Amino acid sequence: MESVESSAEMALLSNILAAYSFITENPERAALYFVSGICVGLLLTLFALVLRVSCQTDCKRLPTKKPLRDCNSNSSDSDDDSDTISDISARRHRRFERTLNMNVFTSAEELERAQRLEEREHIIREIWMNGQPDIPGTRTLNRYY
Repeated sequence: MESVESSAEMALLSNILAAYSFITENPERAALYFVSGICVGLLLTLFALVLRVSCQTDCKRLPTKKPLRDCNSNSSDSDDDSDTISDISARRHRRFERTLNMNVFTSAEELERAQRLEEREHIIREIWMNGQPDIPGTRTLNRYY
């Protein structure tokens, strides 16, 4: 039992030394492998997040199965395909409308604060536009600096 553990430890030590010697001999290649690994990991994580967000509402509801029809009616098959496509697009449209109507503020105070900030920005924009001279071609900031 001890010989198996010691050989595993020696193999680990040997691999560590081989990796260290590779890094010291080829630092650019080692850095390239490291950065490439991180980029691939980030891309896979982004892909997983996009799949989770886009499929979240679709996966919750399972579509009801339609009764089987005769294979002889080709026109009804094309109608079924267009119905499923329109159902999917209608579902996506409803989901998009829900996200537009959703309130992003968690409290009334945050909503009020955001409205006041927007009103201040609008007032500052009006003051800035009204403070500009009416002479054409002089809409620069040079007179203020």
